[in-house]
Amino acid sequence: MDQKELKTSVKQRIFIIIIAILMVGSMVASYIAIVLNGNSASSSNTTDETTEVDEEKIAEYEEAYNKVKDEFSEATKDDFGEFIKYKSEIAAYNETSANEGGVQTKDLKEGSGKELGEGDSDYLAYYVGWCADESVFDSSFDDNENPKEFSKILDASVGMIEGWNKGVEGMKLGGIREITVPGELAYGDSMEICGGKNKPLKFIIMAKEKKDPLASLSSKLDDAYMRLQYAYYGIDYDKVKSNSE
Repeated sequence: MDQKELKTSVKQRIFIIIIAILMVGSMVASYIAIVLNGNSASSSNTTDETTEVDEEKIAEYEEAYNKVKDEFSEATKDDFGEFIKYKSEIAAYNETSANEGGVQTKDLKEGSGKELGEGDSDYLAYYVGWCADESVFDSSFDDNENPKEFSKILDASVGMIEGWNKGVEGMKLGGIREITVPGELAYGDSMEICGGKNKPLKFIIMAKEKKDPLASLSSKLDDAYMRLQYAYYGIDYDKVKSNSE
């Protein structure tokens, strides 16, 4: 697989870029993991993690990543078949109205599982997020334009933007909901997205119970993906992960 074919999400691209910037010579003084809520956490260890880019390792990690991605695709094909029905809901919207209207929700399909309350984060979520001009900035799809399967799922326990958290309150697991998030409850002034700062966002979210086999596959997929991305920069992911624990 051509490494350019691997699609990175907003949080993963920021994560990788920051790692690269923080490399001075062969020393990594610290690293920042930015997740969807824009929060950061740094490692206190200073270790020599950089290595020469190893093409054989990259090939090995690509094979491992593709294998677990295929397992994930097979396990989530029924969910994909349900979720893709709502892709037609992705449409342009008015930025001003979205910013002034607060968090808005619309249930597209009611779930039958546990109802998410304030502060609940023990769940997984397939999602698609888009801008006012209808452009998709991130999603669980393998291809935002012509999706054929899921390639990832979010673990909400990593921390989500405030508007997302407010938007899922009252949602039942197994359900599908559209959420409109004003810019101040999305990324605010902390980062640019959708062409600027304080931009409103829309999401379609399918919340799932965090249990096996989906939970295990999600973790395996994340590890395989990050191991491969780090290898492109000549960084040993396993050592960095070990030092951060």
